[in-house]
Amino acid sequence: MTKSKIASALSAIILLPSSQYAVAEELNDVKSEITTPIVMTEVTGTGDVRQEVEITADDEIDSHWWKRFGDELLDSIITLATERNYDIAIASRRIEIARQAVASARGNYYPQIDINAGWVANRESGAIEGKHVPASKNSYWNGGATMNWEIDLFGKIRAQVKQSNSQLRLSKAEFGAALIAMQAQLATAYVNLRVYQAEMQVAMEHSESQLKVVHITEARHKAGLASMLDVAQAKTVYYSTKASIPQLETSIRGMINSIAILLAENPTDIYPLLRVPTTSLDHTQIVAKSISLDLINRRPDIVAARQKVAAAADALGIAKKDYLPTLSVTGSIGVSTHNLSDAFARNSYVYSVAPTLSWTLFDGFARKSAKITAKQNLESEIDNYNLTILNAITEADNALVAYGNDIDYMKSIQEVVDNSRQSFDLSLDLYKKGLTAFSNVVDAQLNLLEYRNSLIVAKGDALVSLINLCKALGGGWINDID
Repeated sequence: MTKSKIASALSAIILLPSSQYAVAEELNDVKSEITTPIVMTEVTGTGDVRQEVEITADDEIDSHWWKRFGDELLDSIITLATERNYDIAIASRRIEIARQAVASARGNYYPQIDINAGWVANRESGAIEGKHVPASKNSYWNGGATMNWEIDLFGKIRAQVKQSNSQLRLSKAEFGAALIAMQAQLATAYVNLRVYQAEMQVAMEHSESQLKVVHITEARHKAGLASMLDVAQAKTVYYSTKASIPQLETSIRGMINSIAILLAENPTDIYPLLRVPTTSLDHTQIVAKSISLDLINRRPDIVAARQKVAAAADALGIAKKDYLPTLSVTGSIGVSTHNLSDAFARNSYVYSVAPTLSWTLFDGFARKSAKITAKQNLESEIDNYNLTILNAITEADNALVAYGNDIDYMKSIQEVVDNSRQSFDLSLDLYKKGLTAFSNVVDAQLNLLEYRNSLIVAKGDALVSLINLCKALGGGWINDID
């Protein structure tokens, strides 16, 4: 896609409908015309057969995408983390905070009423009136109610409520983004754990095989058929493999600790559950060959970026409304009397009503600066939205390319493993017969161990690419915000 095509495609989804925001002139109403279909490719991992199935952008991503891996334990821990994870709990509380902020903003539609009661005593100087004029004293009881009401004649309070609603929608989108990020992080940690455990199993299997080779070299040395060099080389290979096992145990423990943090659990409580290796996760999935921008546009982080633009536009609208007058009504009603027994006498009642129209004519250009700041903040949020779109496209493309290449690499490395195993068997058989040098056996041992680990890592990389792809497509998050 050329740069001009990218620009035209993005303009259809980056510019937001002006009717949604307080400042219509700041945002152009541009309707998306992107209708790029999604082509799905089934990657089987064997052979070179790939069936392409075209689907539209209306197809949904499974919100429980991790179940495709066929691991019930992974299903359980992600479900548990969704309920207990601290980041998710914090994001949930932010929604409630934003919801209460909306309620607080709506409270400005109504008058503020206060009640008061008290006793007043004062003494005034008589010397002001004359040298021999005595001081006067006065005391009385009072009580009543006061009211302050800003009437939303010019829509300033309405704009503040709209901004609060934008912040609420933003907090909901950020909750979705936090949820998907946590699920992807947990699934990735689980995959890495299984990779380390698989490498541990391979190391233990090879250490047993290499120990047998050590015994073979020792027997041949005793029989005078091999030098001590063969024994030393065999032991070097054996002990180097044994030395990798403690490091793998450290990595396994570290991954379990990472999972425990995401589960909000003590690592010692979940260690017995996760320390036992499981069967391989299913890395052969159906993935998209190309991704529609409409599908990517569902991501919660993109929705959140869009809501930030909305909130910034609302803030600019509020800044503009500061140039308009304010209409308010202040009133009070109550009683004032020297004696409490006269509190309800007709002549004790007092009241006042004061409608006021105030209009700031000059404030040292403070409103102008506030308007410019709000406008620049809006431009900044639009730039951030554009950048979020580009990052989303890049993440999806990277995941697609990585998964396809991981599958191709796995096919090749599987062939390498098969041939390397055959090479080891042949070299060891020839060594037993005295037909080849032991260095060939050493090379075959090291190569087989390396290639088997490479295959394990490749399977893990393929799974991580699938996880990244699901995350890049929004993880099945349902947008009920816009």
